[in-house]
This record gives sequence, C-alpha cells and structure tokens, in this order.
Amino acid sequence: MRTIERGSRRAWQLGLLTSTCLCMAGTADAADPMVKACAKDGQFIIGFSQANNAEPYRQHVNDELTAAVKAVPQFTLQIADGAGNVNTQTSQVDNFITQKVDILLISPFEAAPLTPAVKRAMDAGIPVIELDRKTIGDPGKDYTAFIGGDNYKIAMEAGKYTAKTLLPDGGEAAVLQGLPSSTPAVERLNGFKDGVKENSKIQVVAEQAADWLPDKAQTAFSAMLQAHPDIKVLYASNDMMAAGALLAAKGAGKEVKIIGTDGLPGPAGGIEAVAKGDWAATFTYPTGGKEAIEMAKSILLDCASSVEPTVTVDTIAITAENAKQMMGN
Repeated sequence: MRTIERGSRRAWQLGLLTSTCLCMAGTADAADPMVKACAKDGQFIIGFSQANNAEPYRQHVNDELTAAVKAVPQFTLQIADGAGNVNTQTSQVDNFITQKVDILLISPFEAAPLTPAVKRAMDAGIPVIELDRKTIGDPGKDYTAFIGGDNYKIAMEAGKYTAKTLLPDGGEAAVLQGLPSSTPAVERLNGFKDGVKENSKIQVVAEQAADWLPDKAQTAFSAMLQAHPDIKVLYASNDMMAAGALLAAKGAGKEVKIIGTDGLPGPAGGIEAVAKGDWAATFTYPTGGKEAIEMAKSILLDCASSVEPTVTVDTIAITAENAKQMMGN
C-alpha cells in the first residue's frame, strides 16, 4: 500500500508541475508583443492604402496622418493612392505585404473586394488598422482594429436635427447616399432615416446613391426636385455631394436646407459653407489619423500585446451657431 501511495503522490506532483508550467507558458504567450521586432529605438515603416486621394476628405486624412507621423522620428509613412479602384488598391496592399511593412493602415474603397487582401496581411503577421471604412469581419479578429466615427450615430444626429430644428412642423426630405458598397454609405443612410423618425410628420420621399461625387449629386438632386418639388431638407452623406446638391437647388430656384457630412476645413469645405449660410449644417467625420499613429506607437514602440479593437472618435455638429468659430480652429 505504501508503494502505491508514494507512486500516487509522485504522479500528483508531476501533474501539478506540468499544469503549472502550462499555465505559465500560456501567460507568457498572452503577454507576447503583437510585433516581435518592436522597440523604442527601432525604425518602422507604416504603409497606408488610401481609398482615393482625389476626394477632399481623403486628402484631409492624409494630411492629419502625415502631421502625426512627423512627431514620431522612428516612423516612416508611405501612402498609396487606390484611385477609387479596388484592383489598384488590392495590388498596393499586396505590395506592402511583399515589402513587409510593420503596420498596414487601410481605408478600403469597397468592403468585400478588399477583405481578402486584409486577410493576407494579417496572415503575414502584419497588424492591420482600418480607418473610416471597414472590410468584412470583426475587429480584433479579422483585422487588428477599426478607428473612425460612428457613421450610423453621426447620420442619426443629422436626422434628429432635421426632425427637431429644421422641419419641426414636418415636410419632405431626401437623401443622397454614398457608394452603396461601402460601409459608411449604408450606415449613414440608415442612421438618417432612423433619426427623422422622431418626427412622424417628416417623409423621406427620395433617396439615391451619388457615389460621394458632386457632379453625380447635382444630377441626382436635380431629378429629385423635378419629381418632388416640395423637398425642404436634403441630407448628403458627404460634403462633396452637399456641394453638388446646392448647385442643383440653385439651378431649380429652390430653397432647400442642406446638411453635409465630414465638416471639412478650407474654402471648399463644409464648415465654410455653413458659415456662409449656404448649408444648414454639416457633421464632422473625424479622420482618426492621430489615434491611428498613437495605436501604432503602442504596438511598435511600447510592444503592446493587444490594442482596443474599436476606437470611436466623436463627431461635432457644425451649425450657424458655431461655424464661424470652428473656421478659426
């Protein structure tokens, strides 16, 4: 009996030792940095695949990223222009993978076509931070993180502003949607329509995609005004389409309260359009550039083992009350 007892005790001790080792190994794995070559004094390349440099908002993103990187001597930023073409952008992502950049930033022109390219980057061990637009999948799993505004919430705020302030007594409204295959376009359309539901007297009588482009927006809104001459409010899913809608309204001799989205600075931006009284409002869509570089610092310089999978940057409503003040910021 004694021999069996000692054997059982020895087996138990070995089992305890083995489980302790496994537990410690698991803890070590959990604490491993996301990038093995991370170091405070390292030199790192960040590749950014931009959807389309020709869009003013996209250039605004590039400018803010560039400014943020200048404050980090260890970082070099390379920006590739997808030129509004999923094949071009896919090739550029693959080039970044071949180049073995340390982090990939991407604003996908369209969600589904860019999803495989993002997966290839993740499979190659390159963290992927998505800005403004998402590919298909879950942050923290299918890509490292998403940084941007809450498109649905921003558009819902625009809808609520319409319901309470612009059309308190009701009336007809219309929506110009962005590129339907991009996530912000869908989220902004649904958000606005849900927001105006707070006022049952408002009817959304027309909605049409204008693919984020001012000329398409002008053509689409001209047709809307012919079919629905009593439209009082137009919600545009970006500032560029709002600018096109203004031209259409002027051409039709109609007084329409226009809401943009992006809140871009500069002479052609939404902030100045509101300050001049051309639009009723615009809602800022933050670039997330500063936050993306902060996350890159956490991964590459601070050797983080994980990051927040979703970082939501707040919006600001630009109206007649604060537009001139915002121009000075």
